[in-house]
Amino acid sequence: MNSEIKNISIFGGIIISAVVFLGIIFVGLDDLSLQNQGSTTGVFLNINDSGVKKAPELVGIEHYLNTTPEKLEQEMDNKVVLYDIWTYSCINCIRTLPFITSWDEKYSDEGLLIIGIHSPEFEFEKDPSNVQDAIEKYEIDYPIVMDNKMETWKAFENNYWPRKYIADHEGNLRYDHIGEGAYEETEKIIQQLLDERAQSMGIKTVSNKELVNIEEFEHTPFRTPELYFGHKFAQNRNNLGSNEGFQPEKIVTYAEPKKIELNKFYPVGDWKNYSDSMELTESNGSIKMYFEAKEVNIVTNSYAEIEIFLDGIPLNEKNTGKDISLNGKLIVSDPGMYNIIDSENSISGILQMDIQGKGFQAFTFTFG
Repeated sequence: MNSEIKNISIFGGIIISAVVFLGIIFVGLDDLSLQNQGSTTGVFLNINDSGVKKAPELVGIEHYLNTTPEKLEQEMDNKVVLYDIWTYSCINCIRTLPFITSWDEKYSDEGLLIIGIHSPEFEFEKDPSNVQDAIEKYEIDYPIVMDNKMETWKAFENNYWPRKYIADHEGNLRYDHIGEGAYEETEKIIQQLLDERAQSMGIKTVSNKELVNIEEFEHTPFRTPELYFGHKFAQNRNNLGSNEGFQPEKIVTYAEPKKIELNKFYPVGDWKNYSDSMELTESNGSIKMYFEAKEVNIVTNSYAEIEIFLDGIPLNEKNTGKDISLNGKLIVSDPGMYNIIDSENSISGILQMDIQGKGFQAFTFTFG
């Protein structure tokens, strides 16, 4: 009997240890995936709930776009404020912009102020001219503040792109949403806080309760995770499949891979390893990758002409990305994100990019 109890205790201990171990693994993986976040739900607080706190000040702002410091301070007075923490080469951030710009157009006259807090992931995103180009591309009219040193990011105790906070007209943070999605939920919160504002200020409004109708991007349940080219950004992530590995600040000659594994990338040619990217140091090179997704994007810098193949065949009308030119090439000019695969359904295969352009930089692959 004692022997049976002992065996059961040992077996139970093993199970508990395994569960704890797996839990740690999955929490770790989840934490990694949340840096650039897909769909999640939001958290709303009633004004009398515990945990309600004031929105922090905008600190460390280096540039103001679509506004001035003085104008923004005046605009924030007695407004419901939606703070959107984003960066312009983040695909998750980009997918939210049609909703945010629509809310700005619909509710700005009713007391909503949207402030885009641009907190950069890569160095080129700190250039105000690059951010201004993105503002024009995505038709953003609301104020954008450039948080290049991530001081406002830290003031909000944030860890994610994108993230939306909404403060009521008295400056209390009432809503918090990480990532894409929950657009109907978020818009209903905007309407509720605008109603609260109107009642408090004795304003009669005829609010349009119909929600913005925009088709939401549908993620595939299983897809390749984000792949980083920079040795610092790729820490704790086994992205690089080449035997040569990462060699910080060195020019590495990467050989043709003998085998290509799923969810890994393989540069070929001479590439310099930086903390946030790899740079092609010769006129020609290539990148190979085995992926699964319906959408593939690459964040790049410096001019290059790139031919793209899927399983050795040029892209066709069913999988060609939005940024592929009519001659079938990807022409990289401005620093930012480029869509190279766009398929209605999830596909898998070996992607090959043949690159002409010394100085071309690759930062990350993202997937949808």
